[in-house]
Amino acid sequence: MESETFMVLSKKRARKVIEEIIALYPHAKPSLNFTNHFELLVAVMLSAQTTDAAVNQVTPALFKAYPSPEAMAQASEADLAKYISRLGLYRNKAKYLKKCAQQLVEDFGGQVPHTRKELENLAGVGRKTANVVMSVGFGISAFAVDTHVERICKHHEIVKKSASPLEVERRVMKVLPREEWLPAHQAMILFGREVCHPKNPECHNYPQLYDFSETQ
Repeated sequence: MESETFMVLSKKRARKVIEEIIALYPHAKPSLNFTNHFELLVAVMLSAQTTDAAVNQVTPALFKAYPSPEAMAQASEADLAKYISRLGLYRNKAKYLKKCAQQLVEDFGGQVPHTRKELENLAGVGRKTANVVMSVGFGISAFAVDTHVERICKHHEIVKKSASPLEVERRVMKVLPREEWLPAHQAMILFGREVCHPKNPECHNYPQLYDFSETQ
């Protein structure tokens, strides 16, 4: 059980840590491949418990076969599953893809909605996916929390070890100005992959993350 005396970094110190991570990856971009809102939505849905690299291996054929919500809505779950069978939980994902495509056609005229409420009402779409689609696809300020972001924030004491993904999201949004939410998300993903590993993190090689001499 976490100690009640556990202290997280002050807002200024937490902001400094995240901004140093942004500085390490100033040109970070989404690693999922997509050309429109529909492809982005599908790719993010498929990325759950799967690497982006693995998703990028299956989406070219998937999008060629089903380039629109209308086409995907007409597909059978079994046919969709064939295209994504190399991904984790592919049968459930195939079911969600078909249902989501049907909703897009029936409720939104084949277009991907841009509000959180509408996105989260789509089959297979949770808060993280909605945040990614909003921020990356539509340029709407949002901060998505994946396993990398959550791990980094806990390891660097930006949040308590017991913090939920929603608590991580709210904390970062309070710490950073709105225009840094998306750059922070993208940079933290790369930092989590390359430095702040689940085992044997190498954050100690970046002393600027711990230098608070000019930050109160």
